[in-house]
Amino acid sequence: MKPVVTQAVNGEGVSVIIGANSAIAQALIQRLLLQGPVIAISRRPLGVIAEGLESLQCDYSEDAISTLVNELATRQLVISSVFIFNGILHQASIKPEKRLEDLSVEAMNTLFQINTVTPMLWLKHLMPLVKGDKKCVVAVMSARIGSISDNRLGGWYSYRASKAALNMLLQTSAVEYARRAKNVVILAFHPGTTDTPLSKPFQQNVDKEKLFSTEFVAERLLAVAQTVTPSAEAYFIDWNGDSILW
Repeated sequence: MKPVVTQAVNGEGVSVIIGANSAIAQALIQRLLLQGPVIAISRRPLGVIAEGLESLQCDYSEDAISTLVNELATRQLVISSVFIFNGILHQASIKPEKRLEDLSVEAMNTLFQINTVTPMLWLKHLMPLVKGDKKCVVAVMSARIGSISDNRLGGWYSYRASKAALNMLLQTSAVEYARRAKNVVILAFHPGTTDTPLSKPFQQNVDKEKLFSTEFVAERLLAVAQTVTPSAEAYFIDWNGDSILW
């Protein structure tokens, strides 16, 4: 799939947003445009035109990811941050499991492909673009529910497992990135319960003060991204800046 380009972005301090049609990503783009150019990657047209914003389309297959990254590599880009929002919790035929009998191979495969495999394909292909002399934060949307240490309620088998697997792969990637791209920071970010379509079916049991706006989460994500420093370990941090046990 050939990338669909709006206006081309070049130069330093470029931020890359992957999964740019997500609600949090949309709020983050508005904040990042105040700081510098943004490349927004999405499956469907972004529907937003702004100075300093380049919109690319990608179907998230490995061939499409490779093609898009190779095209970006032909430019003089200095990428300062990458934010990966690929993720799914539910859709028409997929809902969080309440008991073992609810497990479905098809649903598990779908969640693992989107929540785990796709972000890792980006980490695989992006390394040549982010391994420069300056700090680059690669932040991936994780979830506290993927913490094995924090699992006291059970349920949500496929989503939990896909995020736990993602966390393991991010930590493993951080070890390798520290050797091959030492200025890259790998961040697994827990946004909390955010008022988005993803959480809409589950908001009735959430206290109002714990249901966050996308603007608030975008602000907190940027704040956390600014505090982390290159390390041989990935960071697993929540919206409040607190570390989460793996």
